[in-house]
Formats: sequence, C-alpha cells, structure tokens
Amino acid sequence: MCGINGFNFSDERLIQKMNKKVKHRGPDDLGYFVDNGISLGHTRLSIIDLSEKAHQPMFSLDNNYVITYNGELYNFKEIRKELKNKGFKFISNSDTEVVLNSYIAYGKDCLQKFNGIFSFAIWDKKKKQLFAARDYFGVKPFFYYFKNNKFIFSSEIKSILEYNIDKELDYQSLNTYFRFLYIPGPQTIFKNVKKLLPGNYLIFKDNKLEISKYYNLSNEKKNYSFIKAKELVKDKFDKAVKRQLVSDRPLGVFLSGGIDSTAILGSMSKLVDHKIKTFTVKFDIDIEKDKFNIDSELAKKTSKYYNTDHNELLVTAKDVVNNLEKVVYHMDDLVSNHTQIATYLLAKMSKNKVDVVLGGDGADEIFGGYSRHYYYNLVDRFLKIPKFLRKNYLTKNISNVLHKNDIYNKLNPDNSLDLFWSLNAQSEKMINRFLKPEINNQIKSKELFKKHYFNELDGNYTDQLMQLDLKSWLVDESLIKTDKLTMAHGLEERVPILDKELVELAMSIPNKYKINKKDQGKYIFKESVKGYLPDYIYNKPKTGWFSPAAKWLRTDLKDMAYDILSEDYNSDTKDIFDFNEIRKILDNHINKKEYALNAIWPLITFQIWYKLFK
Repeated sequence: MCGINGFNFSDERLIQKMNKKVKHRGPDDLGYFVDNGISLGHTRLSIIDLSEKAHQPMFSLDNNYVITYNGELYNFKEIRKELKNKGFKFISNSDTEVVLNSYIAYGKDCLQKFNGIFSFAIWDKKKKQLFAARDYFGVKPFFYYFKNNKFIFSSEIKSILEYNIDKELDYQSLNTYFRFLYIPGPQTIFKNVKKLLPGNYLIFKDNKLEISKYYNLSNEKKNYSFIKAKELVKDKFDKAVKRQLVSDRPLGVFLSGGIDSTAILGSMSKLVDHKIKTFTVKFDIDIEKDKFNIDSELAKKTSKYYNTDHNELLVTAKDVVNNLEKVVYHMDDLVSNHTQIATYLLAKMSKNKVDVVLGGDGADEIFGGYSRHYYYNLVDRFLKIPKFLRKNYLTKNISNVLHKNDIYNKLNPDNSLDLFWSLNAQSEKMINRFLKPEINNQIKSKELFKKHYFNELDGNYTDQLMQLDLKSWLVDESLIKTDKLTMAHGLEERVPILDKELVELAMSIPNKYKINKKDQGKYIFKESVKGYLPDYIYNKPKTGWFSPAAKWLRTDLKDMAYDILSEDYNSDTKDIFDFNEIRKILDNHINKKEYALNAIWPLITFQIWYKLFK
C-alpha cells in the first residue's frame, strides 16, 4: 500500500509537503511529478516488485500517462498476460504497471477487470485530463477538495490541509457523527472535503469535475440449495485467501477469537509451508477478564491449534493516555471507537515482524452476522402477519426478545430509514443534553443518509439495511479505521472476505441461509468454513470486541477525560457544546449513575480532533 497525492496546478514545494504528511503510509520510497497544470505525489510501501522499476509516479512507455497508485491488484498476473497478448510491454513486475496499461488499453472499462483494493489517479498529458477511481467496496480511501478551480486529492485529509484550505465544519456531518459515531461518505467533517464513494471514478478536465459510478452490486437472490451455497462459499473463500497471499514481503494474520480470522488462518495454513505469524491484543484489567480478554485467550488457543508464531500485545490504560492523540491524528476524519488505540498499537507491533496482515473484516456485513440483522429479519417476518393479529403475536412471542418499551412501533416502521434509525442511532435524549440547540439537528442527519443511500436500496428491510451496512458502516467506520491505523505504521492489511467474487456470491445467497439467531448469524459462512474451526470456536456464541474504556474512564482515564471535556481545552467549542451538562454526564458515568461511554468517547475524540485540525 501507499499514499497518493495530487492537484491541478504546478507546485513542487506543496506536493513534497503533502508527501511528507503521509510518509507513514509509504516509508520505502518517495516520488513526485510536476508539469503544467498537474502535480502528482507518491509515498511507497513496497510489497510487489521491490525494485526501482516499480517507482511512482510511474510513466507509460510512451511517456504520455502518469499514475500514482495505492493498493493491490490480486489478479494482476492474469491481466498482465492478457495485455502482453495485445502487444503491451512491461519494464517491471508490479501491479502498478498493469493498472496503468489496463487504463491505456480499456479506458474506464479497465475497472471492471480488477479484483483488488485500490485508489489511484492517472494523468493524460495530451488530453490534460485526470482520471481517478476507488475500489468496489471502499477498502482504500480517496479524499478530495474542489473549490475556486482548485482540485486537490489525497489518501488522507491531513495532506490536503497542507494547502491551507478553508476548514469550515460541516454541521450536517457533525450531527451524524454524534448519532452514529462516524460520518458516512461522501461527506467528511470539513464542508469542502469529500470522499470519493466506493465503486466510483472521477474525471477532472478543464476545471470541471465529473463523478460516475462504475460498479453496482446486485442484490438479486439465486435459488441455491443450502448444500450448493455452502460449497460455493467455501470455494470462493479459499480462492480469495490464496489470491491475497501474493506478496514479496512477509505476511501474517490479525487473529481474534472469532470465526472470521480463524477461518482465514485455517485456509492460509493449507497454502503456505512456513510457520504463520499471528497477532492479537490483550487488555490489562483485573475485573471482567472473561469479557475483555476472551478474544485473546481464544486466539492463543487457536495459535497452538495451528502451531503459529503467536504475538500478544498487552494494552494498558496508560497506553490509551499516551496514544489517543496520535490515533485521532492518524484517523483525521471523525470516527469514535474506543478499540482504535488497540488496533493502532497492534499494527505497530506487527510491523516489526511482517509488512502485510490478513484480517477478517466484512463477513458480518455480507453474511448477516450482527444482531441488528436478526432484528431486521424479525421485522420482515412480523410484517407478514395480518395486522389485526400482530399485537397478540407480539405479546406472546417477541416482547421478551427485544426488551424494548416501544417494540410494537419498532416492528411497524414506516420505512427502512426509520427502522435503521430506531435500532442504530444513539439516544436523542443524550445528544439533546450536550449538543447546543442551534447546532443539534436530527433532521439534517437523516437527510444525509436519505440523499446518498436510501434512494438506491432495494429488497425487503433486511436486504436494504444489509446493503446499507456494506456501503456505509463498513466503509466509513470499519475499513477506514483498518486503513488509517495500520498504514500509520506502514503496515498493509488485506481483507480476503471482501474479495469481489465472494461478496457478489454472498449477496446472491438467500437470507434464510445467513440469519439464524441474534447471537451468531452468518450461518452459511460458519458452516462453509467449519473444517477450519476448532470446536471451541465453532460452538462459541458471537461476542463483540470490547475494550475496558468504560471502566478505565472511572479510574486511570478519569483525569484525562475531565481535562479534555472542559471549556478550557478548546475555547471555540463552547459554541457547540453545553459543558456543564457534559460534566454531569461524565460525573454520572464515573459514579455509576448512568452508562455513557457512547456519549463521552465521541466527545473526547472530537475535542482532540478540533485541537489538532482546526
């Protein structure tokens, strides 16, 4: 992986500054290209073809095209062979040159041939045109700024800020952040900085920006038998893992106590002839160890089962204090997740032994693994009951499942947006307490989702909201965290379960094969990879990955929290927040009068972010 930068004017000093800002993404090499009307930059993490021949920005043999590329193309050897048969010549063994020549050969249609994770930009000198694209599911980021005829792009926002752009806050995004703890694309927290959405490309020419979608993931179900679906998932999964082992640098696995990473390790173990390096996190806490360290204990057990070279990282409250600001800096857009420090430090440790890791991201989103998917499915089933029988059915069968006071209303939503909101958004009562009335606006937040997502969803509620998870939550909460916190240390994480062929297959499988119970889900995937799962993994109910942040806030993180959540920390944010109320919320949490981690942590994150970037 790498860092890419560029803009539509000539400025050698600025492109070098932008490269320096994302040097962590590509510690092995730096390069830039400056010409009339264009500047391109690149920081390289050498994974495939470690030679100078793969240096970027890379030029076509006729010198007309220039590319800056971040990603891995897993089928690049097959495409390279096809291009050689068409008469193309290659001077490197890199996938970068395959991407460049594919664009020369096929134009924008080259994107349909790729199986990989990527964001890249190609400059056509003759046409004076910039073409840029982002991968199908948004594994690799692409941010851009376009105002007053200035177009600037990068892998990270902090690099774009080197131009001294206007830093106006987007209050629609701010409202969404406090309700969902992330900001869905194409928005960012800055009003004039956007994300190129997954499966989209852009063309910039003559100071005009055109954005188009090149990939639509079909949600059409096929009439598979369960046995046939299971065979297909196993086959596609194994092929995905095999494809993603291509590397000229050492690989390892982020191993948790769950199905997904265990299955990846199991598949990988059949494909390599060396001891696999595995990495996991353990928390330093004396209470509720079973809750916070079940993953690390199971990972340790699994490492023995597969005889791996296992590496365990112990994370303490002191580590949180010492690294929280670094994590917010590297995330640079707003995402609040108290496990980020653990991911950041795990990546730092892993980089000492490998340059690439495989991770289990994506299985829950495409195979229905979250409890919310169970509830969506419950609503779909409930709505099939004649309306006059629903309340009686609810009283007998469902009220003890959801433990909600307004269950009937939740199970009778007017639309998929309302259902999504009722099961996923943070408490409006809590938000109303700390966000000032002139800032607080739930409607603006709903409009953001409706405009960019809900108009293109199809199927029943379960299908629609699983699609939304794949397009929004996965991209802008999970994958962006994976990318930023591993690349902070020049470590590449690959996600085999989000292989294009496997995702397309998963979306075609009927939900009845996926969603079976609220504490497990993804039934078809679990059964497909059963041969890779020790009994203690196969039989374990699904558990989330928790950090002890809520408990640490009452002890070792208390002083830090009071300091950050005060008016004196950022004088400007007093116009956004009611700090007297924030103090009460923090007091109540510390005194165990209420549980408020999902209000306190995003506030801490925002306060640090504001101090660093505003």
